[in-house]
Amino acid sequence: MSASVGPGWQAPLPLLDLDVLRNFVAIVENRSFSRAAQQVHRTPSALSMQIKSLEATLGKALLVREARRISTTTEGETLLRYARRLLNLNQEAVTQFLQPALQGSVRMGTADDVGTRLLPQVLSRFARFHPSVQVDVSVAPSLELMERFDGDDLDVALMTSGTDGLPEGRGEVVHSEPLVWAGRSGGLASECRPLQLALSNHGCAWRRMALAALDATDIDYRIAYVSESTSGLCAALSADLAVSALPASMVEAPLRSLGQGVGLPVMGNYQVLMLRHPDRQSASDALAETVIEAFQHWSGQSLELASA
Repeated sequence: MSASVGPGWQAPLPLLDLDVLRNFVAIVENRSFSRAAQQVHRTPSALSMQIKSLEATLGKALLVREARRISTTTEGETLLRYARRLLNLNQEAVTQFLQPALQGSVRMGTADDVGTRLLPQVLSRFARFHPSVQVDVSVAPSLELMERFDGDDLDVALMTSGTDGLPEGRGEVVHSEPLVWAGRSGGLASECRPLQLALSNHGCAWRRMALAALDATDIDYRIAYVSESTSGLCAALSADLAVSALPASMVEAPLRSLGQGVGLPVMGNYQVLMLRHPDRQSASDALAETVIEAFQHWSGQSLELASA
């Protein structure tokens, strides 16, 4: 005789498979089943079956399969946030038991544009996993960072490629994104002639790329504002006094990407390079890997915003 079930009884909710969630995140970040399959060492058909099973479990469509790319539905974007949190928590829990505690200190140098955007995320994550490691951070121009790294004054250095004086082939590429023309939303600075520019100091890769693109056109321009920091550039743009070249991920309200509708030339992509000593202490390697993970997460968020 079977036992009776009380009126308040409910069937337990299904448990989400972390491996499936990891693959789901890889598909979204790569915008492709085939590229994700290479990353997680599975076949595209196996990933497709996992996603169909996940959608059946949750009763919601999670991905939109288009001809050239994969995008998320509203429910897929919601799951993506939960998936990343669950995967991070799982890694934190496993690390607590299996990874030996790191000690000591690590010296990190970063260019201003990278530091203002990435450092909070990197330092927060690194501190959670390695609370006993002291991180000394320096912010300086890319060329100075390379010289300090070569002089054994830094363990990890993040630089902007294309900086004047920076040799070709130095460092590994850890991030790449478009450089775009930016100005105040609803502003008129882009219509002024000569075009009023807000740029960084000589030697900056953004400055070089912006001027090279403009010099290939017949657009008359003048450099009206110069700042060592991105916050200074953004201040001039927010006041609608000029336009500037910024990485796409840095363009936030009240600024907007001007696009090609205003007749300004395409500048292409800029890259962030990393220098690190492969034979250094594990704390240095751990920080470098945390930086790479942060860039991957950052790129995934940028793709989400671009497809919204």
